[in-house]
Amino acid sequence: MTEPIRWGILGAAKFAREHMGPAIHSAENAVLAAVGSRSPEKAEAFSALAPGLRVHGDYDALLADPEIDAVYVPLPNHLHVEWTKKALKAGKHVLCEKPVAMQADEIDDLIAARDASGLLAAEGFMIVHHPQWQRARTLLTEGAIGELLHVDVAFSFNNPDLDNIRNKPGTGGGALRDIGVYAFGAVRYATGAEPSDLTARIDWDNGIDSFALVTADFPGFTYNAYVGMRMAPRQHVTFHGTDGVLTVPVPFNANVFGEAQVMTQRGMETHAERFPGVNHYRLQVENFGRAIRGEIQYPCPLEFSRGTQAMMDRVYAAAG
Repeated sequence: MTEPIRWGILGAAKFAREHMGPAIHSAENAVLAAVGSRSPEKAEAFSALAPGLRVHGDYDALLADPEIDAVYVPLPNHLHVEWTKKALKAGKHVLCEKPVAMQADEIDDLIAARDASGLLAAEGFMIVHHPQWQRARTLLTEGAIGELLHVDVAFSFNNPDLDNIRNKPGTGGGALRDIGVYAFGAVRYATGAEPSDLTARIDWDNGIDSFALVTADFPGFTYNAYVGMRMAPRQHVTFHGTDGVLTVPVPFNANVFGEAQVMTQRGMETHAERFPGVNHYRLQVENFGRAIRGEIQYPCPLEFSRGTQAMMDRVYAAAG
């Protein structure tokens, strides 16, 4: 019998309580074993989920726990690199929430730390584990819509609360770091292509980018995307080819924004493939465990994450 991966969580963030904690607890060959939190009240949610879970009063104590194999890091964005390095140094595999770094050269340091440790470190880019995105990539590769000519992406939500961490510049807030990762990474994953020329416009609000509009040229196709934090919720990705259109109508928040599906339109015919009830957070945890055991190559290595971050860095630079 395969021994389960024993997980610890650094911090008791809301996202960890509502999504990643339950995903770890429900995943095959995984055990939610400990949490490090300075807030006993927030830690109670994890204890209720996994009775017997150990609660450490600080992050260093969790990293020193010899009964932890892997650590999930949902800390504020500006702390991701620091605590990923600390976890690797402590001998733990690390799954860090996106964005794993604030700029691309920091990921070079993480790659070096990962390689020196012999451990697995990766960004929590969960959508690549979802079958709808694996199917979209396959359809594009097989030429289901002919030659790809153009891609449109939209991702927005309305968060005017200036006390929310996403609206704090000092902790790495802003639309690009929060959701631009998806707008860029999803297309890079599905097409295997990287942008050449790129232009951008950013609207700033209280020190964070609340809206970004990006236009880019990829080899063979053009790209247009916007992300926003002061708009009604919307998300979609559309791939337009010579012979058809492929649409992912719920690309990023499957089961929350709606049902995951891939729609292919050729002429007057539309074909929809649906993926009800699939939990990409759970799949992410299970794939992480398989990669630790050497059963698979992890679908989203740090090298891929570096490419997305490099595109984001270029967007900030292009917008001035």
